[in-house]
Amino acid sequence: MDVVCGVIEDSGGRYLACLRPDGRHLGGLWECPGGKVEPGERPEAALVRELAEELGIRVEVGAALEPVEWRYPHGAIRLLAFRCRILEGEPQPHEHERLMWCAAEDFGTLAWADADVPVLDQLTAGIPALAGGPFAIAKPPRTA
Repeated sequence: MDVVCGVIEDSGGRYLACLRPDGRHLGGLWECPGGKVEPGERPEAALVRELAEELGIRVEVGAALEPVEWRYPHGAIRLLAFRCRILEGEPQPHEHERLMWCAAEDFGTLAWADADVPVLDQLTAGIPALAGGPFAIAKPPRTA
């Protein structure tokens, strides 16, 4: 199943992290926002739709990152990540418990959904202090 996510960067170089609500799949974990690609839908169009629904924003979809193939217990996904720029609106947590802007250096302080980790690694690969995989610092344990 194809799933899209937006890597949304603000003018200060921080990235938008979204906390999935408890009680839902991957609840309590942070993610880059997005969702499922509907049959016949282009990934970029799916991302524009999902970010409008989830965050109430209009975005410009930019460069694609390398796709991530990930197998969860419920099934496999192909995560298609794109860099995005907000054109209109302020992100609101319509479907998330919380939103937070964070610097790449802070990625390792959050418990991320597993499929998002390779996406974040692509972002940090160009930062010498963070290069070398998952954030080059220990990933915090998940809390129940």
